[in-house]
Amino acid sequence: MSFVADLKAENAKTFTMKLKEPYGLVLATLAKPTSNLPFMMPKRVAETDPNTQITDPTGSGPFVFKKEEWKPGEKAVYLKNAKYKPRAEPSSGFSGGKVVKVDRVEWVWIADPQTQVNALLNGEIDFIEAPPHDLIPLLVKDANIKTLVVAPMGRQYAFRFNVLHKPFDNAKARQAVAYALNQKDFLNSTIGDAEFYVTCKSLYPCGSPLETTKGWEDKIESNFAKAKALLAEAAYDGTPVVLMQSTDIASLANLAPVAKSLLEKAGFKVDLQAMDWQTLVSRRAKRDPLASGGWSAYLTSWGSVDVLDPVSTNFLNASCEKATFGWPCDAELERLRDAFAKETDPAKQKAIAEAVSVRATEYPTHVHLGQYLQPSAFRRNILGVLVASNVAFWNIEKK
Repeated sequence: MSFVADLKAENAKTFTMKLKEPYGLVLATLAKPTSNLPFMMPKRVAETDPNTQITDPTGSGPFVFKKEEWKPGEKAVYLKNAKYKPRAEPSSGFSGGKVVKVDRVEWVWIADPQTQVNALLNGEIDFIEAPPHDLIPLLVKDANIKTLVVAPMGRQYAFRFNVLHKPFDNAKARQAVAYALNQKDFLNSTIGDAEFYVTCKSLYPCGSPLETTKGWEDKIESNFAKAKALLAEAAYDGTPVVLMQSTDIASLANLAPVAKSLLEKAGFKVDLQAMDWQTLVSRRAKRDPLASGGWSAYLTSWGSVDVLDPVSTNFLNASCEKATFGWPCDAELERLRDAFAKETDPAKQKAIAEAVSVRATEYPTHVHLGQYLQPSAFRRNILGVLVASNVAFWNIEKK
């Protein structure tokens, strides 16, 4: 909103946005389908202090959250919104008419992947959003089950640094990581089947308009000699890398042990700390020193639609204390990202995106670790599942 001079509601269906200066990403910002995205809220909710968690989930969509049935970590229930009026046009991903064809959707959390798959095969549940890739063969051979890659742009893995503390407060140490890692080891450890992954040195997704390998040509190849040389330049003193491992999400669980092995081969000491994702999410928000429960790095994945350009890529935000977890702080990266946002000429945007790619090797905020496709699985009596940037539950029928 820093580019917005005024945002005014003209009537119940129209608002006017006035900009302070040219901004080339207006439509991309308003239409962003996944995190972080603009949510439409009632005025009373939207005016909540930005540092305060909202307690009223009322939005503007085709479902109503059944708060009284919510059991955190166990179940969330959504009912068809009887007051919602969809556009009179076919559904098209996250656009078009959002027609809800079921009365109730229950999201249930089943921690064990094999139990998830067994429940689907036995008809106890209807849909698995992200079955582990090694269990997909069990699903494919069952005539009652269909698999579908709902988000064909896929996802991108990332190794995220915390730049506040040793050893990653030193850019040379972070550069060493970029040389120590390689994408294939991570992709094989978790995805396994090459049908569902691709190595991609581009900071932005391969196949996207801004695809470029500028700055990354000789990196992410496990060049341990180069990594060790950079560690020497960084005067690395043996401070352990506190590496957080998420153990309860199948697509992430195997990543940290791979990173530990590669980092140790490059000369780092690594303290691998296993935890569930909820604990990791809580802990990554803390800026505490390592000795007081702080952290050095963790691994995660982003939808490819979330990393299409320098502005939407959250991990490239280098605005110091305003940046997301890891808190990179680099005036040059911010200058380039700001220039990209203001530029309206696609050719000039491309050149700026390439400059960002190069700068991200000089001042690394994260290391991208390849792209993968995540099939969903559902019983064949579930119809109307949409191909989009994420799973949507409108347009779905249960026969």
